[in-house]
Amino acid sequence: MPLQFNPVKLFAGSATQTLAHKIAKSYGRDLGSVTLSRFSDGEFQPSFDESVRGSDVFLIQSTNQPTDNLMELLMMIDAARRASAHYVTAVIPYFGLARQDRKDKPRVAIGSKLVANLLVAAGINRIMTMDLHAAQIQGFFDIPVDHLDASVIFVPYIKSLNLPNLTIASPDMGGSYRARTFAKFFNAEVVICDKRRKRANEIESMTVIGDVAGQDIVLIDDICDTAGTLTKAAGLIMDKGARSVRAVCTHAVLSGKAIETIENSQLSELIVTDSIQLKQESSKIRVLSTAELFAKAITNVNEHGSISDLFKVD
Repeated sequence: MPLQFNPVKLFAGSATQTLAHKIAKSYGRDLGSVTLSRFSDGEFQPSFDESVRGSDVFLIQSTNQPTDNLMELLMMIDAARRASAHYVTAVIPYFGLARQDRKDKPRVAIGSKLVANLLVAAGINRIMTMDLHAAQIQGFFDIPVDHLDASVIFVPYIKSLNLPNLTIASPDMGGSYRARTFAKFFNAEVVICDKRRKRANEIESMTVIGDVAGQDIVLIDDICDTAGTLTKAAGLIMDKGARSVRAVCTHAVLSGKAIETIENSQLSELIVTDSIQLKQESSKIRVLSTAELFAKAITNVNEHGSISDLFKVD
């Protein structure tokens, strides 16, 4: 008996409109219309402007700050379920609060687990996301999680640079596994920057483990927030005699004076994705689109195809 494919409808939250339109275009259909009604006190209510009954609905929204973005996604999920959608998938290019994945000190919340509970309670059937800060967050869900890997976007770009003395670097000990994964694609060496923090977003000291003299360094990270870690690592690496240093970072949070910090740093380039829409452009920031990757993943989910095929790097 042939597989039955339900009609697919794509909708976007207000935080991810630009990327969502690109995903819809790559998928080959228009983005559905959503109306976001607002009350005078700031309260809002999303509503779909077309029927979703019996459809496979994909709701595209990154949950970066403010937390209204998460609340908007939760309410869209609830609206889709109440409108008799057949299957609802949350496409979350950037999964906010992912840095709160464990109790690293007494009396703190595990924010990413709470978000997982909220999404499931809202009625989601499936999660699609990319480069979680901690891969084990997938285990916070008892529903399918498609965890896409941005290396399939970054690796071809790095190869196109034809760097003669490529070395991969991690800006901290926690990112060493990610750096080693990238290094395998290039048969390159790995160096690690060991940092010590006073508190969140404030670095006390940093040292480089490994030889960077004469090398073209590519720092690998998943989130660039204040850009303090990346730019401090870049400066230290250049002081150690590197030929050049650039950084690859999936999610460009770029809070506060991050762009100014990048502009004044020794980074020759910061390569990011469009999982979060940039608030300000910079001559040092290059944005690579994730639209085609997400469109292919949506196609494979709807047609019961393999997601792991999307992890293959040419």
